[in-house]
Amino acid sequence: MKKDYQLILLEEIRDQNKALLEGQKDQATRADINRVGQRLDALESDVKVIKAAVTATDRDLMEHRSLPAHLAHGHA
Repeated sequence: MKKDYQLILLEEIRDQNKALLEGQKDQATRADINRVGQRLDALESDVKVIKAAVTATDRDLMEHRSLPAHLAHGHA
């Protein structure tokens, strides 16, 4: 009878340990997802800056090409 009780307790402890480990895995996964989300937000911000710079450069090039040749090269 005592052995059966010990086996039941050991099984309960094993189940609790499994549940605890699963919870830790889930928590680590959530932390990883949060880090990836933060990196994506930073990347999105960087892309916006790059896009603005490219747009400004394109605009400058178009303005430069539309100037008469002697003004485009800095000659008055």
